[in-house]
Amino acid sequence: MRNLKYFSASLLSLSLALIGSHAGAQISNPVADVQRILASPSFKAAVATIDKEHGRIVDEGIMLTEIPAPPFKEEARAREYEKMFKAVGLREVKIDEEGNVLGIRKGSRGDGKFIVVSAHLDTVFPAGTDVKVKRQGTKLYAPGIGDDTMSLSVLLGFVRAMDAGGIKTRDDILFVGTVGEEGLGDLRGVRYLFNKGQYKDKIKTFFSVESGSVDLITNGGVGSRRYRVTFNGPGGHSYGAFGLVNPMFALGQAAVEFSRLQVPATPKTTYGIGVISGGTSVNSIPLSGSMEVDMRSESVVELKRVEDRMMKIMQEAADAENFARSTKEGKISVEIKLIGDRPAGNTDVKSELVQTAKAAIEAGGYKVGYQWSSTDSNMPMNLGIPAITIGRGAPGKAGRSHSLDEWMDVEKEPMVKAIATSLSIILATAGLE
Repeated sequence: MRNLKYFSASLLSLSLALIGSHAGAQISNPVADVQRILASPSFKAAVATIDKEHGRIVDEGIMLTEIPAPPFKEEARAREYEKMFKAVGLREVKIDEEGNVLGIRKGSRGDGKFIVVSAHLDTVFPAGTDVKVKRQGTKLYAPGIGDDTMSLSVLLGFVRAMDAGGIKTRDDILFVGTVGEEGLGDLRGVRYLFNKGQYKDKIKTFFSVESGSVDLITNGGVGSRRYRVTFNGPGGHSYGAFGLVNPMFALGQAAVEFSRLQVPATPKTTYGIGVISGGTSVNSIPLSGSMEVDMRSESVVELKRVEDRMMKIMQEAADAENFARSTKEGKISVEIKLIGDRPAGNTDVKSELVQTAKAAIEAGGYKVGYQWSSTDSNMPMNLGIPAITIGRGAPGKAGRSHSLDEWMDVEKEPMVKAIATSLSIILATAGLE
């Protein structure tokens, strides 16, 4: 009997130990993880390297900015970035079929899945835009300098700093320069990465490094639907054929009605017309007129509601023009073509990934903010893969994104501190060995 009691007690102790061990494996302490990283000699050496190479990071950002990368024409910048990936010692460097630049930094205990650290190669600016960087003190001015070209050089800085500090991570890290993040690129680079690329089923966490302030975590992906709406008609002479239906009148009426849509402030929902084009000459009734429409929302339901109403408005405008004027030479027709579809998603603020980022940002002395935006992180968020977009700049040190006078301040101390904070987020997630 004594032996049976001893066996039962031992079994109970062993069971409790196993339960405790299992629970311990599941419970993370982001604050403690971050503090361990910040206190480590290897991280301190990495930060010292970022400080030492601040000028190099800036110079590489300038060099890349001055290689034009307009929508769907990122090839020249991608080829140069591929060379830079190889130069910093990343493995298996390549440009994939969609145009993304890929390179691996191996971990010590990789499980076959990757932590992705990405920045996008493309800018919103069309071919022919002057992308020469201009300096005023510590400020740099150029289209695309902040969004997102400097992040490309920061990724290179991460790798060199990690190597200089002798940093080993638990997980393998896949560094990526993506294409098609902006505008009508429609996330084509990251879409390919997750749906068709060689790593499509091997990504467990995703970071997009963007132009924003390091104190902001983008954990919500705003969904969007974009259309090119074209009104077509018979056309004619503005004087001789006066009275015939006019596509531009239909387009104008549609634009006015669309502008009157009421949308909720929460969940934030927006709409706009970004481009209007068409016509033959000032003295012609045009054959066609078109506009490009953008609709966004944090809510899938609200986005669908705005989209459905837009569709109805466009058809009603065509019908109204056909009723108001002569159709003896033909009617107004409307063609509505989808040109952009960005999926919505979010990573819960209580998730381990977001809490780790929060701990690192607060440890850097910043006050954390959360936001929704449309970035490369939309795609993994929508797929249920932990993903956030993090900034790599100091608060208030950039502005005028998507404008010709876009700028960023590269003052050394705040920039180095912000980059180091971003790196600590990545290392706390990838595991510092």
